[in-house]
Amino acid sequence: MDARFTRAGRLGALLLLAGAIQATPVHATDDPAPFTVVGPPAGHREVVTWGASAERMDDAVADRGYRLVVHTSTAGSDLRIRLSNAFGDRPVTFDSAYAGLRQQGARLVPGSNHRLTFDGARSVTVPAGAAVLSDPLPGRLPAATDLVVSIHSPDAAGPATGHRLALQTSYTSEGDHTAETGAAHWTHTTDSWFYLDAVSVRPPAGTAAVVALGDSITDGRQSTADLDRRWTDYLARRLRSSATHVEGVADEGISGNQVLADGGGQSALKRLQRDVLSQPGLRTVFLFEGVNDIKAHTGVTAQDLIAGYREIVERVHAAGKCVVAATVAPYKGWPEWDPAGEKVRGEVNRFIRGSGEFDAVTDFDHVLRSPYDPERVRPVFDGGDHLHPNDKGMRALADAVDLRSLDCAARHSGG
Repeated sequence: MDARFTRAGRLGALLLLAGAIQATPVHATDDPAPFTVVGPPAGHREVVTWGASAERMDDAVADRGYRLVVHTSTAGSDLRIRLSNAFGDRPVTFDSAYAGLRQQGARLVPGSNHRLTFDGARSVTVPAGAAVLSDPLPGRLPAATDLVVSIHSPDAAGPATGHRLALQTSYTSEGDHTAETGAAHWTHTTDSWFYLDAVSVRPPAGTAAVVALGDSITDGRQSTADLDRRWTDYLARRLRSSATHVEGVADEGISGNQVLADGGGQSALKRLQRDVLSQPGLRTVFLFEGVNDIKAHTGVTAQDLIAGYREIVERVHAAGKCVVAATVAPYKGWPEWDPAGEKVRGEVNRFIRGSGEFDAVTDFDHVLRSPYDPERVRPVFDGGDHLHPNDKGMRALADAVDLRSLDCAARHSGG
């Protein structure tokens, strides 16, 4: 506990006032409208330490506070948060934002909760379809730490932006109690994140990040809630104990997500820029999508899906980043499985393994499939629905990733 208090003291240094707000347009070729990030632009050493894909939520509630618990990957100084109004139909104002370290439940480590500012101001209004970056908060944020971001909006209305399947208990309050260390007013719980979609830090020079672009398996469905057992969490643990320069991990999975079509969130093609390429310190995109396109029975062929993969690869390479692709995992026993879909999955996996169009390949199909029926998930890894891995399966996925493949050189045009 003493070590956490020491770290909290470092986090609690005086706030740094940033320069004038700048608007940095971030365009996704398939987005219905441009996505803009407002705030002092990320420095060249800034790296994402946590992220979650933006989704359209139910209507927002005015005068509500959110105490959001997130788990960091890489350590660093000068913490910044990104608040997203990507799916809002009107501006939303946040009149208070704080960052601290969690002690237990909604209670924070004493002395660790400190105000965040936006261009030196305590409040900020985020336009519809945009996001805003906070000023850096001096002090060091440890790796593998439960960071708590508390925000309050006096006027939120219309569709909220957030992430549904957090697999992490966060808290809400009536009124603004963001500055409080205690939990007395944070009496309601939520299993979603609201408005917060990224946290970045300034780690040691040379540190970079991997961003996982995926569906419900990457989102962690069927892993144990509140214990950080998504495969990306296990990957972050491996990276921290390795010699690789990649330490930041952002999980940009959405349950039900497809490469080609909207449904469970916007398609991977539409959200690639906002959720992935806009993340600071990105070196490698880990692409693990496709099963939802196949099992949706919409007539998607292997060639359709391959064309989607190729577009993602082209756009990532144009940004100067690398792409590691994972094969599509088995799902026989899931209600939507049929032989036609299995045929498409096989064709897609042959492309992923043998095309040479990715910078590296991780064979998640091989990891998860049963040796007795390769169209099924191995029983010891089955979360119970024959599609999503359990905690053991999640760990097996992370263990299968060649960490050297994530540390690839950005050898493509653009970066």
